[in-house]
Amino acid sequence: MPSAALDAPPAASAELRAAPAYRGWARFPSRVGTFCLVELQKLRHDRTELLTRAVQPVLWLVVFGETFSRIHAIPTGHVPYLDYLAPGVIAQSGLFVAIFYGIQIIWERDAGVLTKLLVTPTPRAALILGKAFAAGVRAMAQVVVVLLVSLLLGVSLTHDPLQLLGAFAVVMMGSAFFACLSMTVAGLVLKRDRLMGIGQMITMPLFFGSNALYPVSIMPGWLRALSAVNPLSYEVDALRGLLIHQPSHLGLDFGVLALAVAVGVTAASLLVGRLSR
Repeated sequence: MPSAALDAPPAASAELRAAPAYRGWARFPSRVGTFCLVELQKLRHDRTELLTRAVQPVLWLVVFGETFSRIHAIPTGHVPYLDYLAPGVIAQSGLFVAIFYGIQIIWERDAGVLTKLLVTPTPRAALILGKAFAAGVRAMAQVVVVLLVSLLLGVSLTHDPLQLLGAFAVVMMGSAFFACLSMTVAGLVLKRDRLMGIGQMITMPLFFGSNALYPVSIMPGWLRALSAVNPLSYEVDALRGLLIHQPSHLGLDFGVLALAVAVGVTAASLLVGRLSR
């Protein structure tokens, strides 16, 4: 230990010990940005990932959406079903990108990278939030693809730049939450194969237990209760309000998503240390 720390009075020693932690939190925004950029640079090694991941949402629109638009099986009022479905598919694409994000943090643990990051003064929340935002940015590429396909299929989308930016922000928040959920599960199960199994188990209930495919009004009571606590439902509701001008509760939707992200970051930050043991 340096002699200055040995000769310092107790109060000064406490300040010296707190200095690294203080510096870590002072640099919190820059650390979040750095971790986000590091995650996005991984795409350079597999640029086809964005294209292959966009196939599934496009199929939902082209096959499922066009088919159910013809048979009029789902009541959506005066809104064409394809218009109604497009925001749900956008939210779904972000969910499918983010829900397996915890696999990367387990891989970093196995490669020894995570242990090195956790011993630095950087707050764990910066690591989690950087990865969560990176998941949201990755989802943006699919959002653009779905929006373009929707326009080609004749979906009546907004042309207001502010509303489009709001929609991107909604997808960013939703994807960030589901990435945090995945990293939280990773901190609990500690194994990639277990995480894959749990991710596959919860993905479809989250999707079908939301209002992405059908209105809440036609759901049975137990499914309505699930939809009410499902962040994906609030994401879809906000996207419909912003993109197709359907009545929604934007204030509530943004509030729930912001709270979900805060809870997700907190939970993942508390559990990520288990991966380094």
